[in-house]
Amino acid sequence: MRMEAKQLNRLMMMTLAPFIGLLLFLVFLNRPLAFPETNIKYGPVSDWSAQSQHIMGQLDEAENTASYTVTSIQKTAELYKQTTQTMNSIAKSAAAQSSRPETIYNRRITAKLGTPYERVNSDRITIELFKVNPGAYKGYAMKVKLKDPTAMQMSLGTGTPGSTETTMRAVSRSGAVAGINAGGFADGGGKRYPLSTTIMNGKYVNGFQASFKDLTFIGLSQSGRLIGGKFANQAALDGLQPSFGATFVPVLIQNGQKLAIPAKWKTTPKRAPRTVIGNYKDDQLLIIVVDGYNEQGSSGATLEELQAKMFNLGVQNAYNLDGGGSSSMILNGRVVNKPSDGRLRPVPTHFLFFK
Repeated sequence: MRMEAKQLNRLMMMTLAPFIGLLLFLVFLNRPLAFPETNIKYGPVSDWSAQSQHIMGQLDEAENTASYTVTSIQKTAELYKQTTQTMNSIAKSAAAQSSRPETIYNRRITAKLGTPYERVNSDRITIELFKVNPGAYKGYAMKVKLKDPTAMQMSLGTGTPGSTETTMRAVSRSGAVAGINAGGFADGGGKRYPLSTTIMNGKYVNGFQASFKDLTFIGLSQSGRLIGGKFANQAALDGLQPSFGATFVPVLIQNGQKLAIPAKWKTTPKRAPRTVIGNYKDDQLLIIVVDGYNEQGSSGATLEELQAKMFNLGVQNAYNLDGGGSSSMILNGRVVNKPSDGRLRPVPTHFLFFK
């Protein structure tokens, strides 16, 4: 019995030694010895039962707290979702309201043209095609909204000086969806050279030439606005930041006002196939191409008729482009008008439109 007691004492000493060492270490550091707040005491079974109930109560409280937190998070997320939906709805409503004047204006100018019988729409451009037949002549109107300034460009022959091509060829070669003839030209040595000031990709093809004999520059600015008129010096034209443009004659409307048509252009010829281009207040373009049987002055439209037509349609600026057998309009791979030559005429410059 004495040996067993010694062995038991040694076992107890070995078991308690780590705890005693830890206790002495804490006392040495003058740190208070803290025990769990549960204050578990060894005692009767009834004490353990009470302690268990206390712990279970704390667990239930923690579970309730977690459940409340999850519910709160879900409610917050739902509130955020509802708020986001409301803000998106407000944003859409604001966008719709801001575009309302533009929509109303577009409906008003479109109503004057009638019902479009062909339409092209993409992220870059919208084109609507109308028939124009006031009785004195027959033609076609193409209303163009440039959503991207690069959706309109100009071609200059086939890339070599004096080269030409038809509008259909220019459209096909470049992958455009539509095209019209642009500036005038001068024949020489079996070739056709663009008339006067011509700009491609923001650069002058043959330098700047001051306006003379009613010649007018017509082009597009880098921001996508139609620009044109007479320019006495290069700085005045450069100030409009032209991206491209060609030259012909004359100006029909400027800043909403009709301009006097030079007497020469009223009679040589009086009537003819014509191509004119203009822009509305919202910078949409309007192009009219008129059919004619020849260039002798007996068929087609007069410049005064087209000036009045553009003015009555609400166009703010309008310019006459090359006409006669050069007049052409291409849309969706076909020739819309009826060229007076019986076929398309090869010319140096074309205005092209891209989807």
